[in-house]
Formats: sequence, structure tokens, C-alpha cells
Amino acid sequence: MKVILRANVEGVGNTGDLVDVANGYAQNFLMPKGLAMRATEGAATQAEAMQRSQELRGVKKREGAEELGQQLQAQTIAIQARVGQDEQLYGSVTTSEIAEAVQAQTGIVLDRRDMSLEEPIRTVGIHQVDMRLHSDVRIQITIEVSPVD
Repeated sequence: MKVILRANVEGVGNTGDLVDVANGYAQNFLMPKGLAMRATEGAATQAEAMQRSQELRGVKKREGAEELGQQLQAQTIAIQARVGQDEQLYGSVTTSEIAEAVQAQTGIVLDRRDMSLEEPIRTVGIHQVDMRLHSDVRIQITIEVSPVD
């Protein structure tokens, strides 16, 4: 049965896609849950409109992520940590601590899973942290680790 997807369905397709699925799958799962509708000529034009609106939302999200990235790159995030001998930290600065510091200093909420450290931050000084804000937007933010007074 040919159906038009109203939402992204893993393993089947994305919103607005015209897909051919088993009759039982369409009638017993996709349509009752509102994930798909039967493909008709009128529905095909509706599907095109859904795809266009989804593309516009994707562009707006990417633009928002780029703007957010510019704000973050313009700042240095300060983190204080306990320090032992030779400017070595007790433990390390984690992505969770970085996300909390960014939120406290800028008000921007970030997910720690979108940050990547090549190696743990274990020394005082300035460090770069790679961050993914959107599937197409990657930035580096500057972190300055200083000893607790």
C-alpha cells in the first residue's frame, strides 16, 4: 500500500515521503497512530507542502545554531578547579562541568553529549572544546581553567 508519512518513521522514511509498505503495517500501525495517510492525488500535493515546511524548519534550525555558535565562539568560558602540584588538576574537567559553566555564564543550555574532548582536561590553562550544535554546524569553544582561590 502506498502511504505518505506524516512523521519521521525509523526504517521507513521521513515526513512527506511517499513510501510503499505492507497493507497490515499501514492499516494496523502507521495510520492508527497518525504516522501516515493513504496516498491519493490530493494527499500527494499535501505531502509536497509538508516536505517544504520541514525543509524551512531545518534551515531555520541551522541558522539558529550558526548564530548560537558565533555567540559561543566570541566568549571564553571560565572554570575553576582544585589544583595540585605542577598545575595538575585533581581529577579532570568533564563535558558535564563545561555544559554547566556555559549555562551559568551565558544562559545557553547545551547537551554534554554534543561536546567532544580529544583527551580529558587535566591542566590549568586555555583549552579548545569541539562542539556540535546542529548536524551541519560544528564549532570550537574556548575554556579557561584556573585554580580555585
